[in-house]
Amino acid sequence: MKSFRKITKSVLAAALVAGFAPSSLFACAACYGQSDSPLASGMNWGIFTLLGVIVTVLATVATFFIYLIRRETASEVDAATRAPTEVKI
Repeated sequence: MKSFRKITKSVLAAALVAGFAPSSLFACAACYGQSDSPLASGMNWGIFTLLGVIVTVLATVATFFIYLIRRETASEVDAATRAPTEVKI
């Protein structure tokens, strides 16, 4: 019951703060509709930068697994072409 009261107090406090804050604090350039503002341009560059980082990391992981697969295949071919050694008893 105590946790419910804490959550209720937190929600009421957030609603009170949101009620007294000016509405211009809540809208960014993309939401407000000014897509030609510097804020929107910076946000777009940030999105493209994060997308570039994600693509680079995924490409690096994929390249590493391709390297491992090729190395394993080369090892199997090398082992198959070697002449088996005879065991003398």
